[in-house]
Amino acid sequence: MALRNKELSKNQKIVLDYIQKCKKPVKAYSILSNVNKKGLKAPPQVYRALDKLIEIGEVHKIESQNSYIACNSTCATPRGTIFSICKSCDKTDEISDAKLFKFLSDVKDMNGLSLSGYNLELFGTCSNCKD
Repeated sequence: MALRNKELSKNQKIVLDYIQKCKKPVKAYSILSNVNKKGLKAPPQVYRALDKLIEIGEVHKIESQNSYIACNSTCATPRGTIFSICKSCDKTDEISDAKLFKFLSDVKDMNGLSLSGYNLELFGTCSNCKD
C-alpha cells in the first residue's frame, strides 16, 4: 500500500514530483541534475529515495534502461509490473491486463518455482512511430 504524499520524506517527495512530471522513464543521474537546486546533492540521496518509492509502489524501475517511471496507479498487482516500450521513441506504458496477470501468477518453472514477483518489459513500435 502506497504512502500518502504527506508521509514521504522531503527527498522522496522531490524525487517523486520530478518523476511524475517526466513523460518518459528517467535515469537517476538525470533526476539528480534536475533536482539538485532543491537540496539533493549526492547520488545516494536519490537512490535512497528511489528505493523507498519502489518499495511502496509509487515508482517502477525499467530494468533494460536502468531508468525509473511513476506508477500509473492502476497496477493490477503490487508484485509485478508489465511495460510496453517503443523501440523508436522510448514511450513507456504500464500494462494492466487481468488475463495476463492471472497467467503469470500461475507460472512455475521446471523445478516448481512459483513467481513471487516480476518486471516484464515488452518491446515494439508505438502507433505514433509506425506512421
